[in-house]
Amino acid sequence: MQASRKRVALLLPLLLGLIAMLVVACGGSQSNGNTGSKLPDDKQVYVIPLSGLSDVATLDPGLSTDAPSINALNLMFTGLVQLDDNLKVYGELAKSWENSSDGLTWTFHLREGLKFSDGNPITSEDVIYSIDRALKPELKSTVAPSYLSLIKDSDKRFSGKVKTLINDSLYAPDPTTVKIITTSKAQYFLQSLTYTTSYVVEKSFVEKYGDVEFLKHLNEGGCSGPFILDKHISGKQVSFVPNSNYWGNKPQLKKLVYAFYKDPQTAYKAYQTNQVDQAGVPTANLDSARALPNKQYRQVPQLTIDYFALNYLAKPFDNIKIRQAFALAVDKDIIEQRIQKGARLATNHIIPKGMPGYNENLTAPAGVTSTKGDKAKAKELFAAGMKEAGYTLSNFPAITVTVASGGSQSAKNLFQFAQSEWKETLGVNVSINDEDFNKRLDDVSGTVGNGKLQMWFAAWGADYPDPEDWTTLLFGAGSPNNSTNYGMGNSETVATQKDMQKLMLQADVNQNATERIAQYNKIEQQMINDVAWIPIDQRATSYVLKPCVQGVVDNAQSLIPPGDWANVYKSSNGACGNSSGF
Repeated sequence: MQASRKRVALLLPLLLGLIAMLVVACGGSQSNGNTGSKLPDDKQVYVIPLSGLSDVATLDPGLSTDAPSINALNLMFTGLVQLDDNLKVYGELAKSWENSSDGLTWTFHLREGLKFSDGNPITSEDVIYSIDRALKPELKSTVAPSYLSLIKDSDKRFSGKVKTLINDSLYAPDPTTVKIITTSKAQYFLQSLTYTTSYVVEKSFVEKYGDVEFLKHLNEGGCSGPFILDKHISGKQVSFVPNSNYWGNKPQLKKLVYAFYKDPQTAYKAYQTNQVDQAGVPTANLDSARALPNKQYRQVPQLTIDYFALNYLAKPFDNIKIRQAFALAVDKDIIEQRIQKGARLATNHIIPKGMPGYNENLTAPAGVTSTKGDKAKAKELFAAGMKEAGYTLSNFPAITVTVASGGSQSAKNLFQFAQSEWKETLGVNVSINDEDFNKRLDDVSGTVGNGKLQMWFAAWGADYPDPEDWTTLLFGAGSPNNSTNYGMGNSETVATQKDMQKLMLQADVNQNATERIAQYNKIEQQMINDVAWIPIDQRATSYVLKPCVQGVVDNAQSLIPPGDWANVYKSSNGACGNSSGF
């Protein structure tokens, strides 16, 4: 998910500016000590700032690509399966499932008595309608073709070659049974269903209002998750109230508010003045935040990588040696020590530490083992690449890196530091184009298959804990997420890149776990050699939480199982954010 969104994805993908919040999730509980007594209902309003944003990109589960949107959607919608406190697949709307002997047919059995927020039953027809809808070409989803790609004929549905997958690969033989036909016996099929593209919307509700207009009526119905929409005011907030018809344990909070702030520093000041209940900590405030009483400061390792991306179809980055020179010119250790102040982990990896498939022995391009880079090797490679491509500094293409700082000073410092490293080591001037976060998302999506952007900075957070999410999903042949255009163009290793794309498909379905991980390790090393990304750091989210908030726990993916909201409430233990404005 794109973390700067996410899911990456994007960053998700994140998603995804450098947003250091939305980490209330799952895992081991963290207590602030004495919990105090529970506050009355009118005080059960939990306010979380979203900095660097004036709005969420979408509230449509079929369209979400970024972390802020996905966190909002996880409140209102659920799927057949989701990830639990330990990032393992569990049955949400599905109470059980089985797989056929050939591994291609999955049968899910829904829980009894499921209801949408308007009281209408959730049936198998709603489930298959939701998946089919996410793939309809009119919706123009940039994520559904990837996360639903294992479903038979999903590509034909998305391209308009078939009008529906219902009774083709999606079946509802009775109101509580769902059957899905897949194209291969992939290891990660259930994990892929935990992404929002398979979350269940109410068929009759969407048909009543339409694919776009139904989003304006989510306070009336159509939600399958623990919350429903309360208010959506661009530039101010998106807020949620409990769904009384949610099948699981109900939230104790009476309202949850995501409030929009222009930058992280403003959001942190709002925390200091008790306007919000939690906030990401800007780098400049780390020391003071760590000193706060009652364990307000938290640092949580994340399955998220911040990286620079170089487009294989944009000059000069069609030359592998020039790509490698750019990668090795940047000292990542200085970024982590001087800019991030130890809040993140310098890395050369695409697949982060803590993920299945993490390779302890991976090296940077040209066999460099350090995260400090290698300036001498960078200069050598750059000179060789310039000669191959017929460049001199006078005819070298102008380079622009597109970023979305979201107002974060540490992000701006990072970009400026990399800019100075490329200038000092390679003699190249790189211009910085700092865009709105949502525009940056759109621009990167629009770079698939072309040279629209030369270079950009983004982040990818795990959608599900499987290395396929970091390889095939992002760099596979034909993947709509392959914005770097890996395996395309005329670089000297393009044939090897295509071989890696073929190996990705083999690894995706390999039933031998040891062999499968070894295949992904080989793929990742080759992608690093080819500079599919320039990884900079693995995130460790730093945030502060008011002592009055109880039941908040953390995990490395920053996603919340719907039922976990039943454990979150506000108590008399210390100061809370003033929620009167919401």
